[in-house]
Amino acid sequence: MGLRIGNVELDNPYILAPMAGVTDLPFRLLCREQGAGLLCMEMVSAKAIQYNNKNTLALLQIHPDEKPVSLQLFGSEPDVMCEAAKRIEELPFDILDINMGCPVPKIVKNGEGSALMLKPKLVEKIVTKVSKAIQKPLTVKIRKGFNDESINAVEIAKIIEAGGAAAVAVHGRTREQYYSGKADWDIIRRVKEAVSIPVIGNGDITSGESVLAMREQTGCDGVMIGRASRGNPWIFSSLLKYEETGIMPKRPQASDVRAMILRHAELQMKYKGEYCGIREMRKHVSWYTSGMKNSARLRDEINRAESYEELEKILTIHGL
Repeated sequence: MGLRIGNVELDNPYILAPMAGVTDLPFRLLCREQGAGLLCMEMVSAKAIQYNNKNTLALLQIHPDEKPVSLQLFGSEPDVMCEAAKRIEELPFDILDINMGCPVPKIVKNGEGSALMLKPKLVEKIVTKVSKAIQKPLTVKIRKGFNDESINAVEIAKIIEAGGAAAVAVHGRTREQYYSGKADWDIIRRVKEAVSIPVIGNGDITSGESVLAMREQTGCDGVMIGRASRGNPWIFSSLLKYEETGIMPKRPQASDVRAMILRHAELQMKYKGEYCGIREMRKHVSWYTSGMKNSARLRDEINRAESYEELEKILTIHGL
């Protein structure tokens, strides 16, 4: 079952959530190979685009094989957001997303990310201005609210729809919750009932059963998978298999995990060089091997690896 966002047709409703430090080009390519319907890039600062920041330009790398892909902007000034959107529109992404959900203190302190949930009038200005400035579909990612005293996802979603956005993604936690506790799927249902644009549910999706439960409870059009994809790009092929058979496939065997880690490392080196690529693989390997026998010792050794050969050798020693 596909999903349409503006003029972009997705093969399926399973979407890789944008995650800073995780959803870079190599990881997105792996998730696409596993069947993800839409890939979301790491969030990019609108101000950094304005100032041609070198590190930001690296984040804007897009590969033809990963389409359809969504590029996510964050910022709080309508004019700056609008100019950045216009400047990057020629890049080969398919959908532009605005981040109104990031809970990180330094982002919130600047009035960006989930802090925008506290300012409905500013949300209206940003969404209206950016949607009018570009031809590509605009989406917005929000949370349940900023805190328990300010649960306003329904109000914000209506503003987003009126401002011209083509879809809204709702994470069922407040900013105050970060990623703790249980996601409130009921707020996703209430947003779905309040707007006519597609609603993408986010929070606590780990299996085919959880997808089914969320869709039944909320009526959401798409499902966004974040932390459950770390060290597990197979989640997308598993969800597609579950849809087809009603059975969630077992966790991949050690040989498949090894092959995926090494493929991931090769892509990291290809796009970032061996020095950065292997260092960035350290956190990924700890996710890939989480829960495995002796994984703490493996992580400790991987954290000292500086080359592809060392990485390969450590995996072999640990029976991978």
